[in-house]
Amino acid sequence: MSTVPVVVFPDAELVAVTVLRAALEAGVTVGTEWPQDLAAAVKTGVVSVTRGGGATVQRFVTEDITLDIDVLAADKGQAHDLAQLVRAYLQAAQGATVNGAQIYSVADISLVWLPYQPDAETTPIPRYVLVMQMRLRGRRAV
Repeated sequence: MSTVPVVVFPDAELVAVTVLRAALEAGVTVGTEWPQDLAAAVKTGVVSVTRGGGATVQRFVTEDITLDIDVLAADKGQAHDLAQLVRAYLQAAQGATVNGAQIYSVADISLVWLPYQPDAETTPIPRYVLVMQMRLRGRRAV
């Protein structure tokens, strides 16, 4: 039997989505994928969290996770304000335990204006792409 501990790291997407669903207004769609009816959902805002890269920082203890967060809304101002709220709420979660995950730190990587245009015949949908990093503590598997 191996003496190396088996450490399971938390689902970073679930951690971020849980934080944002609790913090943002009820009308904002928060998930890990864009909603089916995107055109209707952008009226109140859409936040979609996707795990980017990640690597163990301290073996068997912590992992840094990159989160790519699409923030879409009805207009550029609303998208900007929503992106800033997302950024602020995730930063405020530093030090908290969410879904059993300890959030050690939260850092900004970038915030980019990147309108989404599904095809040439449609008007672009206002979108910011926010990239953040979380350091999460793993837990020992039983």
